[in-house]
This record gives sequence, C-alpha cells and structure tokens, in this order.
Amino acid sequence: MRFSRRASRAGRRIAALGAIAALALTAATACGSDEAEGDGKTITFVAAEYSDKTEPYWKDLISRFEKENPGLKVNLQVINWDEIDGQVQNMVLNDKAPDLLNLNKYADFAADELLFKASDVLPKEVIDDFIPSFAENSKYEGDQYGLPFIASARLLFYNKDLFDKAGVKEPPKTWDELKEAAKKISDLPGDYIGYGLPLGPEEAQGEFQIWMNSNGGHWVDDKGNWTIDSPENLETLQFLKSMVDEGLTQPNPAKTDRADVIEAFAAGKIGMIRGLPQTHNNIADQGNKFKYDVAPNPVNDGQEPTTLGVQDYLMAFDNGTGAQETLKKFLTFFYQEENYSKFITTEGFLPTTQSASDKLSDDEKLEPFIEALPKAKFYPVTDPQWTAVDSAVKQDIGQALRGTDPKKVLEQLQKTAEG
Repeated sequence: MRFSRRASRAGRRIAALGAIAALALTAATACGSDEAEGDGKTITFVAAEYSDKTEPYWKDLISRFEKENPGLKVNLQVINWDEIDGQVQNMVLNDKAPDLLNLNKYADFAADELLFKASDVLPKEVIDDFIPSFAENSKYEGDQYGLPFIASARLLFYNKDLFDKAGVKEPPKTWDELKEAAKKISDLPGDYIGYGLPLGPEEAQGEFQIWMNSNGGHWVDDKGNWTIDSPENLETLQFLKSMVDEGLTQPNPAKTDRADVIEAFAAGKIGMIRGLPQTHNNIADQGNKFKYDVAPNPVNDGQEPTTLGVQDYLMAFDNGTGAQETLKKFLTFFYQEENYSKFITTEGFLPTTQSASDKLSDDEKLEPFIEALPKAKFYPVTDPQWTAVDSAVKQDIGQALRGTDPKKVLEQLQKTAEG
C-alpha cells in the first residue's frame, strides 16, 4: 500500500504538532478518497471557509460544472479555519485525503509524495497565467505542487472618528506612535479598545509576523535557517506584552481570533487593527457607520514598512483513484477568468493570475494592498516544517502575554522548527 506508507511518514511529522494532532485524532469526518474509488468521475473537495459567502460560491460553481460535464461529480466539504488543519491531518492519517484541498500550506504533503504536480492537473495556459512570484512560492524542491489560489496583504485599518475624538491627527508610522494613539483611544469614555490584537488560534502566526517583520525579524534568515528566537523577535513579543499589560488591547489576545477584532472594528469599537482587503466587505456588511482609512504598517525605529503577504493554495492529492482527468477539468473550469475573478471579488482577496489582475486593477479598495505587495514577506511555506511551526505558534504564542516568559515561548517554537 504505497499511499499508506506515505501517510505514515506524514504521521511522523504530525506527531510533532502536539495539540493539533490531538484535535486531528478526535475530529469526526466522513470525507475521503474512498468515495472516489471506481471510475474516477467523482472527486472530493475540502475547502476552507473564508466567509459565509464561501460555500454558496462553491456550490454554484460545482452546479454549473456538473451541468456542463454530465457524469462528473464534485463532493464538497467546507470547513472553518479553526478546525480545518486538524480535520485534514486526520483524513491523511486515515488514508482518506480529499482529491482536492484548499489550504494555506502544501509543502509537507509534497514532501511525503502525496500530491500531483501542477502540470499533472492543469493545462499549460493556466499555469502560465499564474503571476511568477506566486508560482515560485508554490514549488517544493524545484517542482510546482501548490496551485496559487488567492493572495492577501495586511495593512493598518484605523477609525478616523475615534482618532478625531482622541485628538490623534494622523495614522501612526512607528510603534511608539501606535502605542500613544492606542492609549488615547483606550482612555476615551465608552469602553473603546485602542488596538485589536488577535493572537488566538485562527491566525496568530499572521499577526505576529506583521509585528516581527516591522522590527526587522522573521521566521527564517536569507539562507532558510530558523530564527524564531532572535533578539528582534524577543523585543517584538515583549513590546506586545507591554501593550496588553498597559490595557491598550482587548483583555485576552491569546483567545481572540482575527474575525473577532474585525467584527469589533466594523462595529466602531476598536481604534486600530491589521486588516486585509476583505475587511472592507466586513465593514460594509455592518452598515459602515463611521469613517475609516488604511495606512502602511507602523514600524519600530529605523525599519522600513512591510506587509504580510499571504498566499493560499489548491492542491490535488494523488490518491490512486483514477480522478486525475476529472480534477483537471474541474480546476481548468475554476481558473477560467470569469469564474476565478468572481471568487476574488466575492471574498475580497488579491488575485494570483495575471488575467484576473488585469481585470481588477482599477479597484480602489484593492489598490493600496496591490501597491504593498512588492514589499511583502511571506510565510516560509516551502519548508515542510512550517506546518508544525504554524500549528505551534497558533497554540503557544499567546502564552507569552499570559504570564509565560516570552523568551521561553520563542525558544520552544525554535525547537519545534528545528525538530
């Protein structure tokens, strides 16, 4: 059983994930490759839930695909971001990997030889349409396994009405200015929060990277060596702890997810957050009852502004079920410019294809994010060990704000990375 041996290698890596592995082993799911065994005309597709618009989009796309391709079928399962890592690992461990997966990492599956190469499931014209930087970030050991799906960046969203009330004249450019603005907003009558700091399990790694990059730190150095416990990153974590200790954030960042602070910002309760293009949609959904704007990410003294570049992927599992041609037809259908652009505009992301970029280039809300992308720093997703690090950061980084020595937290994450 070739697939089982591969899954066992994945299992050895997953064993290092600690809490996430425990979640994986208890997650109940019936989705898997068993349903697709036979003539290869049925594929299973596990998709991450970006918003309440995600599932309706995929159901509509699949309905149209099945209508145009009689006899072919796509079984869809949409899973929220809090649970998808654990459930997917459970599927892989139990030889029930989906045929198609949407996730924010792929290299560990590629390292275990579980994936089709991009050229196996996409025609050349679609592969050539990927923006080169995103295609390059989708390769493992020189071969492209990840299919660039969506891109995003993070910038500072600030409530202009609260800034006016607090006497803050312009968006902060430095950490000290951000801290001062957060204090003035937190001191306003009305129970306002100066800065929304989400270090809960949804996307703690993203929020922390924004801060570490703005202090000259990163997960790895230019040679790919892990540098999580660097002096720069320790200074960053200590600064965040000081923000919490001084009451400039919400009370418990370690249990606060990104969606929580975006919702509170959209309700006018938070002065500043790091947002993404779709944050505009979140604010509009709540009636947009206040003035706000977007600014570059504040930096520590002497640093240049950067942004967190996020790239999510589609990946096709080689399950030995004969579904390769069905996968190719469905993926080609999805990446048609009209279908793909609809997902981008529905969810409020940045495109990874040149054709969609050309179509959406005049969007005023996307413009500052597109301008920030050349200075973006990405997760080290081409390193298979990132899966373990990502999971550990989500579980542990917030502990540094709840009494655990920040230095010890970073040292343990460094051990995870090197393990």
